[in-house]
Amino acid sequence: MRHFTSDSEVWQIIDLVVKEVEQSNDEGSGFNIAESVMVQLPFFACKNIMLDRESQQDIARFMYSKQFNIPPYSGSYGEQPKKWVEKSFMLNNLIERQKAKAMKHG
Repeated sequence: MRHFTSDSEVWQIIDLVVKEVEQSNDEGSGFNIAESVMVQLPFFACKNIMLDRESQQDIARFMYSKQFNIPPYSGSYGEQPKKWVEKSFMLNNLIERQKAKAMKHG
């Protein structure tokens, strides 16, 4: 059994999982990287390692802006930070996948 002494060691394993999924996808599989990591994560670490303070703030900002139909940052779509646009698409995709999964499994 391997014992981790820092978060960075866990992230090294997560990087290996990501590379493995990418390699498998290059060979024709259609795995979702985020889902694959989250499924395998409990075998070697606590899921909370993925939810750092910045991630939690991003999720809260996303949910707030979606719930109240307001932009997360001032300005129109074209004025939103590029990094935020990418994060919001990812968060929305994850939420929709979870909804579809819940509908499929009741």
